[in-house]
Amino acid sequence: MLIVIIGESCTGKSTLAEKLKEYIGGEIYTGKDYLRLAKNEGIAQKLFQKKLQAAVEGENIIYVISEQEHLTLLPEKAVRILVTADIEQIKERFAQRMHGNLPAPVAAMLERKHGCFDNTEHDIHVISGETDLETVCAKIRDSARK
Repeated sequence: MLIVIIGESCTGKSTLAEKLKEYIGGEIYTGKDYLRLAKNEGIAQKLFQKKLQAAVEGENIIYVISEQEHLTLLPEKAVRILVTADIEQIKERFAQRMHGNLPAPVAAMLERKHGCFDNTEHDIHVISGETDLETVCAKIRDSARK
């Protein structure tokens, strides 16, 4: 099964990916992790797309996406999970990553990007801080068994 977790930075995608891995196993890829498949980016991308396609009916892969350009790598039958969060929550989490300081240019960048995935096709919508991750993981695990 191929599960794709899509969303902006600091919305909880990695937390969900780790929890899903506990429920269903599999390998987690994030962003351009596929570059480790080959020295040439184009070849690595093609190999990764084949791996993703094979995962639709085979081994579990969880792919975490935070850049729009990576959506083009996805095969049709991937399970797509959109993870969103309030902009203030995103800023707070990003500030924690930066040791408590959120520079104004970074805050402005986060504001510009906020909502960039809102119209992305998805099967499940997780709202950070509101959606129970255990329920989402159990739902995916149960659908994988069918």
